[in-house]
Amino acid sequence: MRSVSVLGATGSIGASTLDLIRREPGKWRIVALTANGNAAGLARLAIEFRAEIAVVADENSLPELREALAGSGIVAAGGAAALVEAATRPADITVAAIVGCAGLAPTMAAIEQGRSVALANKEALVAAGEVMTAAVARSGATLLPTDSEHNAIFQCLADNSYDHVRSITLTASGGPFRDWTMEQLHAATPAQAIKHPNWDMGAKISVDSATMFNKGLELIEAHHLFPVGLDRLKIIVHPQSVIHSMVEYRDGSTLAQLGPSDMRVPIASCLAWPERMDTPLAPLDLAAIGELTFRAPDEERFPATRLCRLAAEAGGAAPAVLNAANEVAVAAFLAGKLPFTRIAVVVEQVLARYAPPPPVSLADVMAVDTAARAEARSVLELATK
Repeated sequence: MRSVSVLGATGSIGASTLDLIRREPGKWRIVALTANGNAAGLARLAIEFRAEIAVVADENSLPELREALAGSGIVAAGGAAALVEAATRPADITVAAIVGCAGLAPTMAAIEQGRSVALANKEALVAAGEVMTAAVARSGATLLPTDSEHNAIFQCLADNSYDHVRSITLTASGGPFRDWTMEQLHAATPAQAIKHPNWDMGAKISVDSATMFNKGLELIEAHHLFPVGLDRLKIIVHPQSVIHSMVEYRDGSTLAQLGPSDMRVPIASCLAWPERMDTPLAPLDLAAIGELTFRAPDEERFPATRLCRLAAEAGGAAPAVLNAANEVAVAAFLAGKLPFTRIAVVVEQVLARYAPPPPVSLADVMAVDTAARAEARSVLELATK
């Protein structure tokens, strides 16, 4: 029996993780489950899986959680410190799936325990990549990438040396707007942007997919996870989302990981690593799919990947600034306050205006994030006057 903590249990990744565990209950023991403010949903999961502790990040939701768990024997807690405490509880594997910078501190706490961390928090490596990889090296923790693209690379690399790698290619669906003109993109609505053709995801990540920022952020993540050099990291648009990433070796061989567009595949890879586990998904039917197509990214219509590569090349605080500015711009778009095509413009302007020293600690990263968000809001205010 393996022990598991799920940080972000009520979100999409958390739900998929628990769905897999639910199917083989005798193999897993749940240590900690956390959520942002969904006390009722968290309590139901904690009782179902007999968790040791349930934590809500929003302390205002703690009374509701305590009432729902009364008499269950499950510890109820709330707030940022409680999230970190939950992450430090002994577990064989911790699934780090808290969205945004709120997940940085608990993810770092899990890493510092020196255990296996299934990383689904994009911001962890984008905003704090150098700080976090240094913590991994110090603690001896194992980072298991849960993003479908990075998990595919992880599987294709296996135990091969980075010296043998000629290039790594991340595939991108291109999102719902991949065939739209600039005029159409300027008029795109939030409802259209969050309707992804292949994946069922939250609003923010769906918008990131539509702008291609999601792929750019994944490029930065891959730069930290697989240190082959930025010049050997590529992006290709693959609308079918069947091939999730590819690794080309010096001998001309290219290994690709294929699978359905379902996050339970990479999650299962992480949960069972270094073994394999069953999933409820149907086998891939390539004959039914018929064809796989590819195209180069269009950085004129979708400049996000160019901005992310530039931020990765700059290093230091630039990726954290980019990430914060993008989150603010996406929120403004979802609120109807910013045109779709201005998201990348806002990010580029913030990168030009704010260039702090490289962060050397998690506190530094959080300070950069706070200041970058303020700068982004300032840019937005000027844009709407």
